[in-house]
Amino acid sequence: MSMKSVSFSFHLLLLLLLVMHGDGSGTEEMADDLISKGTSVLRLHSMDHDRQTEDDGTTVQSRVDPLSHMDHMDLSVMVFFTLKDLKVGNSMPIYFRKKDSSKSPRFLPRQEADSIAFSLKELPNLLRLFSFSRDSPQAKAMEATLRECESQAIKGETKFCATSLESMLEFASSIFGSNTSFKTLATEHLTKSSTLFQNYTVLTTPEEIPAPMMVACHTVPYPYAVLYCHSQVTENRVFKVSLDGENGDKVTAVAVCHKDTTQWNRNHVSFRVLGIEPGTPGVCHFFPADNFVLVPDP
Repeated sequence: MSMKSVSFSFHLLLLLLLVMHGDGSGTEEMADDLISKGTSVLRLHSMDHDRQTEDDGTTVQSRVDPLSHMDHMDLSVMVFFTLKDLKVGNSMPIYFRKKDSSKSPRFLPRQEADSIAFSLKELPNLLRLFSFSRDSPQAKAMEATLRECESQAIKGETKFCATSLESMLEFASSIFGSNTSFKTLATEHLTKSSTLFQNYTVLTTPEEIPAPMMVACHTVPYPYAVLYCHSQVTENRVFKVSLDGENGDKVTAVAVCHKDTTQWNRNHVSFRVLGIEPGTPGVCHFFPADNFVLVPDP
């Protein structure tokens, strides 16, 4: 497909330029991602797993009192909310992961990316190629990414791990149709701050973005840039939300609301964070700034 069929926001164009021309090592970020798995709760395949119980045996405090007992929960799961929370003046605790883009891995050229095996069975050879020991945090991160990329999609989901910018665009084109142009939506932090978790207030009526179809792409830890992209046939709603943090942070956040959660695991962390029954419709979540959504551009 032609790059002309994609309408890039300045924010995402800058993001893609950074991952295409970064230092390429990404080793520190890989280790950090292994420790903080905040993005994994947004990828649909992770809805087949009880992540909190599986990882550390703990449970997440219900949204009924989200700021209590914070020493006993992973704050990175505080990205979920419900449609009724999208009201002007409403406040909610939100975790926005922030990455140092200078440490982010870069996209490889398509030809180079295609020449490197991207397969779990090739992991021993890949570790030798990238000079990682088998027990290193980087090796564990690579294994986790490859396992998730090779796992079976849930019912109604189409997923793909893109190892190059071109392959990401081709996947999006296969979802929307080769003659359909599409645009990108990404969360923007309008102020600089190191604060990751705080209460945010909805400043204005959220803007709903028409999205008869959508593709969500999430960065995953790997020695070079890889995007976990997926689409689902069930109805979703996409919003841009203006938020004001307690410390004065200004964020224009992208959020997606899932109308059908019946295929999600009953123990998915969102149900426990929100204190709602499994399968409840209208589960929403915010996107970190290094993730993005593609929607048709009418």
